[in-house]
Amino acid sequence: MDAEVTLTVDGTRHQRTVDTRTTLLDLMRERLGVTSPKKGCDHGQCGACTVLLDGQRQLSCLALAVAHDGAEITTADGLAPAGELHPVQQAFLDNDAFQCGYCTPGQICSAVGVIDEVSRGWPSHATTDLTGEVELSHDEVAERMSGNLCRCAAYVNIVPAVQQAGGVQA
Repeated sequence: MDAEVTLTVDGTRHQRTVDTRTTLLDLMRERLGVTSPKKGCDHGQCGACTVLLDGQRQLSCLALAVAHDGAEITTADGLAPAGELHPVQQAFLDNDAFQCGYCTPGQICSAVGVIDEVSRGWPSHATTDLTGEVELSHDEVAERMSGNLCRCAAYVNIVPAVQQAGGVQA
């Protein structure tokens, strides 16, 4: 069965007819030519496909396109539409927070989501004081980014990059 879907991806509006089983990831990569989100595991376990869906991080391999008709999606490419790097992208460069780069777009989108969640005061399993302000501590960042895997093990640099982008002074 097919359905009409309209999405805005990185500021560009797209309207497509898709099979109702089509994921956002497959629609973006195969039908829209948006290749920033990567297909890693295709089971929601690696985070390589992470995008910002209506401002919140989402695994695009687990999201059906028809369930998000009208949504606004931002990929790592869409974070810097005018060519100037987003603070998270700059922090990843400053901290050498990638090696092969395959997971990097998902890591960057997740990091943007993490910083937003912390700024809103949303606790995680690592949050020690549920009554106070949430801090971007090492443990807090590591916990929140734990759904994004890096086969190269660049975690030692990813955590400081997220902290830098979130305004933590070294």
